[in-house]
Amino acid sequence: MKTALITGASSGIGKAFAEELAQRNYNLVIVARSESALIQLAEKLQSQYQINVTVIVQDLTLPHGSQNIFNKVKFLDISVDLLINNAGFGDYGKFGDRILQKQLDMIQVNISALVELTHLFLEEMKQRKNGEIINVSSIAGYQPLPYLSVYAATKAFVLSFSEALWAEYKDYGIKVLALCPGPTQSNFPTVAEFPDSSSFDDNNKNSLTTPEEVVKNALVGLEKQQPNIVTGGIGNQIIVNIGRFFPREFILQGVEKQFRQKQKKE
Repeated sequence: MKTALITGASSGIGKAFAEELAQRNYNLVIVARSESALIQLAEKLQSQYQINVTVIVQDLTLPHGSQNIFNKVKFLDISVDLLINNAGFGDYGKFGDRILQKQLDMIQVNISALVELTHLFLEEMKQRKNGEIINVSSIAGYQPLPYLSVYAATKAFVLSFSEALWAEYKDYGIKVLALCPGPTQSNFPTVAEFPDSSSFDDNNKNSLTTPEEVVKNALVGLEKQQPNIVTGGIGNQIIVNIGRFFPREFILQGVEKQFRQKQKKE
């Protein structure tokens, strides 16, 4: 029986990955900061699917967080077949107006923890000549986003990093996928502190992709050994390809205007 390790597993896309993989008879290692949410999810999945679910409570903003996860997995003698680096968050507003520590924490979680976990588990996958890694990027990784500047930059890193690993390790039997969702039903706008989350509220749920849809598409892309996959409708495909047809300055001006409208009046 295969084992998947999922960070950010307590809600959203991470939780959807856990539920889908449990249905596919994977044992799970689920990681997040919320112990109660993880325990509740573990009990539900173990009861429903008769699988083993290991809970690791870890704050990935801490520099040693990734090593702690790896050490716990090794102590329990668990072999990870599928690593899903899903943990991440954003922060909305003008960069200079936002709290610096939150930006640094974002870089730590979205980039540093992801890179470290990938490095730690990749060596064993290489030795086995088998393994799978899904790194959750975003359509935000395809272009700079004013008012989400650090977030978009971290997701651009994840996209570039993951595609490079896809090329480096495909001959070792290792699949690496950059998952790039568009707007998805989640608590992202709340954590990012959008002052106007009307585009994400219950009245607009039909325009957002569900986490379950994102996960199913991701697993199809992984099976097909694609380097990346953009989930959601045709609109997301247009967004990630628009840079091929228009100057970057033109795109930046349009995006800035769109996101500026969400700000509170100064």
